[in-house]
Amino acid sequence: MSNLYDPTVARLTFRALLGRKRGLILTALPALLLLVAVLVRVLVGADDQLTAELLGGFALSAMVPLIGVIAGTGAIGPEIDDGSVVYLLAKPLKRSTIILTKLYVAVGVTVAFSAVPTLLAGFVLNGNSQQLAVAYAVAAAVGSLAYSALFLLLGVVTRHAVVIGLVYALVWEAVVGNIIAGALTLSVQQWSLAVAQEIGGEGLITSEVGLTLAVILLAVVTVGGTWWAGQKLRTLTLAGEQ
Repeated sequence: MSNLYDPTVARLTFRALLGRKRGLILTALPALLLLVAVLVRVLVGADDQLTAELLGGFALSAMVPLIGVIAGTGAIGPEIDDGSVVYLLAKPLKRSTIILTKLYVAVGVTVAFSAVPTLLAGFVLNGNSQQLAVAYAVAAAVGSLAYSALFLLLGVVTRHAVVIGLVYALVWEAVVGNIIAGALTLSVQQWSLAVAQEIGGEGLITSEVGLTLAVILLAVVTVGGTWWAGQKLRTLTLAGEQ
């Protein structure tokens, strides 16, 4: 287990991600989702269609990837940018341990600030009718895993990780995917929707990707992104960082 997780690295990463500025940003989107859910329930009442549209259109397509960008890139990117990673790399730790620990933290933060609020919002909106709350919460959780690995990798390989992550989340998945045929196949959001579709919301949740392919692609991005991040971190030499 010591090769897979380091509590000191985890504590420092949590502290960096939940600092004042990032903490406020991480809290804003879930708070907005819950506020809208309460208002919709009070003004409109329980509505399965509206619940699916809000959880799919806001929570899964916007909130989850944006929080993934913040947590994934923020887990290591700032340390590389300001050079403080040199102190971490000087410790007697395997670089795979550093990457895995930061991935665990990024996933935990993303799930806590996206999947949990999605579940709560679903219960507020329609009391989990047609398993919509659970379906979208599970989709948000599996999406969190893939987004965290993908954006953690970006944080290691480029100083422009946040910009690239935002372009992917807000342009590729939200815009390009709806214009170019087949583009949604390369969408974490669609892979997550395939999982949600399997769980519930018959007729209300649809994905452009089949469940089997979605699971395979989620696994490839998560495992492949984590492995690649570890390999790239190994190429960072202490001399080159100073």
